[in-house]
Amino acid sequence: MRFVFAIVAFAVAAALAGVGIAQRTILLEPDRVTIEATIDSPESYLVVDPALFDANVGAQIVTVGGSDEVYLAYGRTSDVIAWIGDDAYTKVGYDSEAGEITMEDIPAVTDPSELDPLTGEPVDPATETETLTADELATIASPAGSDLWLDEFTAQGSLTTTLDLPNDISILVASDGTAPAPADLSVSWPLDNSTPWAGPLLLGGGLFFLLGLYLLATGFIQHRRGRGPRRNMPGGIRRGKLPSAPKPKKAALTGGTKRAIGRSSRIALVPVALFATVALTACSPNLWPRFDGGTPTPSATATDGPLADVPETDDDVRPPAVTTPQIERIMDRIAELTTTADAALDGAALEERFAGDALATRVANYSIRATLPDYAAPIPIPAEPWNLTLPEQTDSWPRVVLTVSESDDPTIAPTAVVLEQASPRENYVVTYIMSLAASAQFPRVAPTSVGATSLADDSKFLILAPDQIAAAYGDILMTGAESPSYDLFDTTDDELMAQLGPEGQASIAAAQPPTASIAFAMAEGTGRPISLATNESGAVVTVDLVMTENVTPNDGGTVGFGEGVPAAALSGFTAKSSKGVTRSSTIQMLFSVPAIGSDDKIVLLGWSEAITSASEIP
Repeated sequence: MRFVFAIVAFAVAAALAGVGIAQRTILLEPDRVTIEATIDSPESYLVVDPALFDANVGAQIVTVGGSDEVYLAYGRTSDVIAWIGDDAYTKVGYDSEAGEITMEDIPAVTDPSELDPLTGEPVDPATETETLTADELATIASPAGSDLWLDEFTAQGSLTTTLDLPNDISILVASDGTAPAPADLSVSWPLDNSTPWAGPLLLGGGLFFLLGLYLLATGFIQHRRGRGPRRNMPGGIRRGKLPSAPKPKKAALTGGTKRAIGRSSRIALVPVALFATVALTACSPNLWPRFDGGTPTPSATATDGPLADVPETDDDVRPPAVTTPQIERIMDRIAELTTTADAALDGAALEERFAGDALATRVANYSIRATLPDYAAPIPIPAEPWNLTLPEQTDSWPRVVLTVSESDDPTIAPTAVVLEQASPRENYVVTYIMSLAASAQFPRVAPTSVGATSLADDSKFLILAPDQIAAAYGDILMTGAESPSYDLFDTTDDELMAQLGPEGQASIAAAQPPTASIAFAMAEGTGRPISLATNESGAVVTVDLVMTENVTPNDGGTVGFGEGVPAAALSGFTAKSSKGVTRSSTIQMLFSVPAIGSDDKIVLLGWSEAITSASEIP
């Protein structure tokens, strides 16, 4: 019976192992599903609609090829379309019923002024770009480096990346911005092709095989014992001695022994090979059942990376202008450019990322330092960390972002930077940059993923409208407690008030020679007020002032800037003048403004002051 049971065990082992192996080979499901298409379009841009990414559940493996240069970026669908603007593009979507990619060529929107007056047809675009250089054309047409993108990739020939995009994110594909976009597009989704019973089946087959070997071995042993001599046979029955077999030759003995060893080795290798297979595959989690709630379902919601704080689509709430990864990448670029420009005193390079007061004060600083190398450098812009970022809630332009960086060094004041983006194809530029006051208590604001609403310049929801704050504070600097706006501001720990207010102006006047007199004036700057709402219905407001100092002789003599002073270095005027000299400083300020009806006062959170012009009085 042991032989019968051994045969049954071997049969069961073969069946179990065969089914287990089949599950991992001929019966194995594909590990991904792929949708692909070849796009025959002359357009320079492809916009992949979110509908294609929703065709299946899980992360998307996107492969683009078919051109020498391949560029891929993704961002909010509204931002992608806004960047393309009036240009022609190919929209790539998905037909869920047909299960295939769809393509639609969206023609360019032609301005009436660009139509041929005789034919009414659009002017040939080629004629419009004939006078542009390659660099100018690339700057106009290439999407690379835009601050709108959540992330971007470039490659030569072909590009493959794994994404996990929500349903309001689109992909922009291009070549160099002027050549036709890459023609080959495929999107794949990983599938769960695990075989949780393959491991148990292979293990069970191995165990039954061992059981069969055990039964077979014990069966042979019992059979050999059953063939031994029988004792106490009847005396009348005797068997003659059997003739002995001839002795084998030495060569035969040697050969037989080797054959026996070979057969045993082959028999022993079978279970060894089977157990080796089971052991090697036992480490794979795809071969064994899970007891922790089953295989998790792939999710299309990103948990980290560039999509970490992209909010879910809500028609009633506008999205924030930037996400945390976006502002980090933007500030990295700005910090790198600023560091290079500061070292080289290159004001022209700043124009790429600076505008308004931030540009004027830095260019003036470069001009002074070219003559006075020991003059203090402007406020640096660190690459990181940006501890607070408050983007405007908006889906239009211009866009505003306020971000604050706090150094680990307690001797370095936190830096507040205001960025503005004028249009989709323009990058963010720094318009205000200030150091926060040591006593500043920043109001509670919304997280970056939510953003803040931008208040109108004449908003009635604050105790003082944003467009009145600069004039009111300038009046306080000039007249102090005599100003009608004095009680609206908290000047207890106001360092700017102490430095440039009535007492500060008196100190400056006292330092003038007896033969000269000085007059001060305050005027609103050229920067527009930036107002972002806080959690307490107030706002943080950024404004600027221009402080002018006119020094004139009072005895019919002459006055000048003097040697080695910043005003002389900036103006280049080193002589004496009977008409007098003038210098202007730009003051950038960040205020916390309470909501109307609040008992709180307006508080100066941060400021910066820098000379921006100097000359002889005309």
